[in-house]
Amino acid sequence: MNWLEISLRVDEESAEAISELFNQYGEGGAVVEVSPDDPLVTVKTFVPSPDERLKPLYEALWHLGQIRPLPEPQVRELKEEEWAEAWKAHYEPQHIGRSLVVSPSWQRYLPSDGEVVITLDPGMAFGTGLHPTTRMCLEALEEHLSCGARVLDVGTGSGILAIAAAKLGASAVLALDTDPLAVKIAKENVLANGVGRTVKVKEGSLEMAKGSLFDLIVVNILARTIAGLIEKGLLDHLKPEGLLIAAGIMASEEEEVRKTFREGGSRS
Repeated sequence: MNWLEISLRVDEESAEAISELFNQYGEGGAVVEVSPDDPLVTVKTFVPSPDERLKPLYEALWHLGQIRPLPEPQVRELKEEEWAEAWKAHYEPQHIGRSLVVSPSWQRYLPSDGEVVITLDPGMAFGTGLHPTTRMCLEALEEHLSCGARVLDVGTGSGILAIAAAKLGASAVLALDTDPLAVKIAKENVLANGVGRTVKVKEGSLEMAKGSLFDLIVVNILARTIAGLIEKGLLDHLKPEGLLIAAGIMASEEEEVRKTFREGGSRS
């Protein structure tokens, strides 16, 4: 079976919207490639060829293009063995914040003094450290996480934020995801990083945190999902002096999310 690599080179805000579509229609979701010196990012996904998802994917991109200008998608055909390695091709060790390094599991990385290394195999789950919102969450964790904090990671994906929290000094981390594949990969990454005693990965959403309070909650998903979680009582799990880190919100969605926070009685 052959595969199609579909990619667009866009600004970061457009990348958020395209990633949402690629996560819905692509095999394994979106891959986002970022260069520190380039304001544009490349968003990719892979689809079997032929596949019934191609038509609705192109239709969704067309509709998105009516809202914001988008370039024509670039399409490249890959053989099965090429596809198996294609999503790994651009994953190099990523230096984030003051001390964090996200290193692919298939590469050997020798850390310098003081570096905190997260060894990651993103597999088919979102959260490689390359995506701008993931990077921002990692920087926020490094800046604000207190040693001994209890952390809740909702929509953990590959587990990258939960693992980072554990390595930055959290005493306990509950990582949740509704996708069974993400849960499987996150558990594997947690074990590979040696933080299995600190991080517990569970399939589900807020119901898995029932009765628990946390010093810090991190949610890196989509704006409407974050709003839905607030309406379902996300803030009830935050200690009075706790901190909520929320990411995945486009500029055009900011006011709507702020309104939901106000109505949800945000204390963060």
